[in-house]
Amino acid sequence: MKVDGTHYRTIWLNDDGWSVGIIDQTRLPHVFTTVDLKTLDDAARAIRDMWVRGAPLIGATAAYGIALALRDDASDTALATATDVLLATRPTAINLRWALEEMEKVLSPLDPTERVAAAYKRAAEICDEDVEINAAIGRAGLALIEAIAAKKPEGEAVNVLTHCNAGWLATVDWGTATAPIYMAHNAGIPVHVWVDETRPRNQGASLTAWELGHHGVPHTVIVDNAGGHLMQHGKVDLVITGTDRTTATGDVCNKIGTYLKALAAADNGIPFYVGLPSPTIDFRVEDGVSEIPIEERAMEEVSRLTGRTDAGEIATITILPDGSPAANPAFDVTPARLVAGLITERGIVDANREAIARAFPERVEIS
Repeated sequence: MKVDGTHYRTIWLNDDGWSVGIIDQTRLPHVFTTVDLKTLDDAARAIRDMWVRGAPLIGATAAYGIALALRDDASDTALATATDVLLATRPTAINLRWALEEMEKVLSPLDPTERVAAAYKRAAEICDEDVEINAAIGRAGLALIEAIAAKKPEGEAVNVLTHCNAGWLATVDWGTATAPIYMAHNAGIPVHVWVDETRPRNQGASLTAWELGHHGVPHTVIVDNAGGHLMQHGKVDLVITGTDRTTATGDVCNKIGTYLKALAAADNGIPFYVGLPSPTIDFRVEDGVSEIPIEERAMEEVSRLTGRTDAGEIATITILPDGSPAANPAFDVTPARLVAGLITERGIVDANREAIARAFPERVEIS
């Protein structure tokens, strides 16, 4: 995707051939800056502290983290240690585990002298595969937007509501939930996006709005609890979110607040779709509510807010009374019964075990 006319990916190999560049997403939307990752600890910190975020990008960063780690020591012990360090950074997103398993599958059989080159090669492939997968998700979801647009008066926008950031900043490029939106916009179809602010880290307000704006897509930021009201008044045509982990039965684990959007959509007869790459499907999990570990993040993300002052300075303030505790579950689970369909690289798939298994039989076999 583009930032003011210049194409960017969210992660790339630098010209030196070994260090890795990323966009520091904690600085957005007020500062666009890049960071170089040079060690395993750099990669782990980037994931843990959310310099990078979004399940596909976390996986890609972890893959390069393995490559960086093996530059210093390519032994079996070092490979196992690097895998454990990276796996511990974020427990919910399944792409992290998937990417690390992909790296281990390629690297374990090799002589240590061959591992560094192979690690960089597989990490680059994971990034390129993610771009192709997300482009295919975009093409599949574009058909939904085209169908809605065809029923509207000429020039009237299709209104899409999205939650958190499942845009290109959450992937290597294109995004998952946003890929159909970008393709519709690029094709000249009028489209408008309602962007949930997505407390507590405000990924919608800070990231989705930023990337949509820099690509020229019309959008409006709303508070998280406004979605149901807009649906009641006919101002939302469909909901598309992303997912950090989807079960074999179609339950969807995504940013906290997604479940409430799905409930509101169901109550108002609005289709609720989820854009996802197949590595996000965890065929080892049946019941999302009882089996998926939900990351509990620091209470400071709830109690404090960071923004730009009228003087142009970046400042962090406390918004809770002294002594008031805060809980911060990072994700919730939307049951498959509320999901109209999964927008995947192989088309739109019903959110049930049989349909998912038919679409991705090779994933079932290796789970």
